[in-house]
Amino acid sequence: MRKKVVIIGAGASGLLCAIFCAKASCHVEIYEQNSKPAKKILVSGNGRCNITNRDITPNDFFSDNASFVKEALDNFGFDEFEKFASSIGLMLDVKEDGRAYPLSNEAKSVAKLLEEYAKSLGVIFHTDTKITDIKKLLQDYDKVVIATGSEAASHLGGNRDGYEFAKEYGHSIVPTYPSLVQLHLDSSIAHKMSGAKIDGEVTLLINHKNDSTCKGDILFTNYGVSGFAILDISQRASVALMNFEHVAISVNLLPDFTAQKLSAHISKLAQTIPKFSVLDILVGLIPLKIAQSLLDDLKISHDTEAKEVHTKLSKKIANQILNWRFEVTDTHGFRHAEVSGGGVDTSEINPKTMESLKQINLYFCGEVLDVVGRRGGYNFAFAWASGYAAAKDINR
Repeated sequence: MRKKVVIIGAGASGLLCAIFCAKASCHVEIYEQNSKPAKKILVSGNGRCNITNRDITPNDFFSDNASFVKEALDNFGFDEFEKFASSIGLMLDVKEDGRAYPLSNEAKSVAKLLEEYAKSLGVIFHTDTKITDIKKLLQDYDKVVIATGSEAASHLGGNRDGYEFAKEYGHSIVPTYPSLVQLHLDSSIAHKMSGAKIDGEVTLLINHKNDSTCKGDILFTNYGVSGFAILDISQRASVALMNFEHVAISVNLLPDFTAQKLSAHISKLAQTIPKFSVLDILVGLIPLKIAQSLLDDLKISHDTEAKEVHTKLSKKIANQILNWRFEVTDTHGFRHAEVSGGGVDTSEINPKTMESLKQINLYFCGEVLDVVGRRGGYNFAFAWASGYAAAKDINR
């Protein structure tokens, strides 16, 4: 008789698990609360889908059980995923930094191919169907896979269902937090810069000590800051906020300048064109909105003539440009987060098989587990690897 497998959630890990179970001749059904599968895949990477990364190590992930990801990634890493993707006609475009995208440069391609290939293998999809109790499923099916994701991106269906299912069978839940998320600032200035963007460098300070530094674009918003540099530090910031630690950021708007070089540039221009205003000098370096707000923060009039910009003032402006500090009060929340940290405690899950150590025939894969990756395709990489690990054991 064919094994009967039911998967809750038609995201990345659920779809891949379904495909490999169906390839092994299992009878597979997927229950998806949304009207169509792969909603998070469709919006990932701004519609481009950073599908995985060529250079994956356990150090690219955060978890209370740091070694948990190693086995799954060793068995289904980049090479294995690329081979699978190629087998269904999904060709990859691997960038120099290791990030991989579909060659079509479109997330729709990924979602469509995974869904259509699963259907071609006989996988049955039940969309617009929300599961609220898994007890009966464990009676009616040989294997039950929880691939419900996390509470991140609630507008796409993110919720805590998977954690509640896990708790029914005695699992512990590591406190969850938003990751790859924007940050709120305690600032009367930031909202004036809303919409202004610059490539810079951000240093995260936890309890007034430097924690980490990331380069990338920084986007000021009504509530605070966004952009890739902010998303890259957001995991550490979010954990610190959850633990009630003091969190701040130092923004370096011109990381290619030293304080001495920048101060000398400001002083020289002030001398060369004395009829310029101090604002005129700054807009040649940074966006207008940011220049205006920076001067406001320093309580320097925009109309201050260049001839009044003495050495001490040029050093003060240069220091602010290279080390502009803001206190972080909160994240922008689960709704706006790309992923979530925390989740089902992985010390209670078999790292080889993704099977529960509390309940036989119950599996967990993907973001519902206490595993969150850095930005750059790592979260998808774990979704594929954990989905494959569950399928491999189910087919055993």
